[in-house]
Amino acid sequence: MKVGLDIGGTKTAAVVLGDDGTIRRELVQPTGYGPSQVIENAVRAVEALALQTGVDRSAFTSVGIGIPGVVSVTTGRVSHAVNLGIDDLDLGNQMAQILGVPVHVENDVNAAAMGVFHLLDDPEMHSMAYLNLGTGLAAGLVLGGRLWRGSRGTAGEIGHIPIDPTGPLCACGQRGCLELVASGSGLARLWPTPSGRPMETLYAAAQGGDAVAADVFHRFAHNVASAVRILVLSVDVDVVVIGGGMSALGAPLIDSVVGVLESWAIDSPFLESLDLTSRVRLLPEGQSAAAVGAALAGLSLGEGADADSLSNNRS
Repeated sequence: MKVGLDIGGTKTAAVVLGDDGTIRRELVQPTGYGPSQVIENAVRAVEALALQTGVDRSAFTSVGIGIPGVVSVTTGRVSHAVNLGIDDLDLGNQMAQILGVPVHVENDVNAAAMGVFHLLDDPEMHSMAYLNLGTGLAAGLVLGGRLWRGSRGTAGEIGHIPIDPTGPLCACGQRGCLELVASGSGLARLWPTPSGRPMETLYAAAQGGDAVAADVFHRFAHNVASAVRILVLSVDVDVVVIGGGMSALGAPLIDSVVGVLESWAIDSPFLESLDLTSRVRLLPEGQSAAAVGAALAGLSLGEGADADSLSNNRS
């Protein structure tokens, strides 16, 4: 049995996978803030899963951890995980010493990509991009069933592709990056609201006749469609699965994105030939994709073996 932990800014999702890849047990608990609390609560989650499963924690063959921040898959170190209060933490080794089992650490979006690919279990799907619309914008790539990080770990960092050279300055130092207009932080700049569900608030305002809200929503969908187009044109994946906090709106968002893709196909025979609309899916609700992917992280260790995951925006 393998354990997977998805350590987020406020909560940690944890699963036990059997040797057949099915979820045997799962739970959600608070994450905590700061290195000691993150480790303590992660250990507590593993122990709780062992208790639920009726085994000692040493019965688990491995523990995989998906976590935001700059992650070295070769050393298990995590740095710049700002929302967790982590500057630099030797997470993998410390957890392995406490638990007595191998521990693998992966960037959270890459872990989610592996989890989504596994959960969809589509024999016709040989490659996939998981597009995460979170605070930032990034994608995890699974090619031939294996996680692809790239030669230096930056594969899928499409949020930092500039689409407007005269646009606002991005935290990466470039101007007009896609992340500034197709992410949670981008939406907060375009449509400030105290609501904890900004996408739903924006859509409700647009449906209520607010012309500004309708324009912002359309532009957001247009920019997400641009992200889909970039992924297909650059990697030619079979499927782009959209997930992350901003995707919680569900059908209205994905329908708008598909509508934009359809309008492009009308004007471009080339894009029409790519059949982009049939290659977009929404991540099903209620699936612990990142935790499942984290449990599988050890299996993908070695794909892009010299590469670290280098983005602290992938959340």
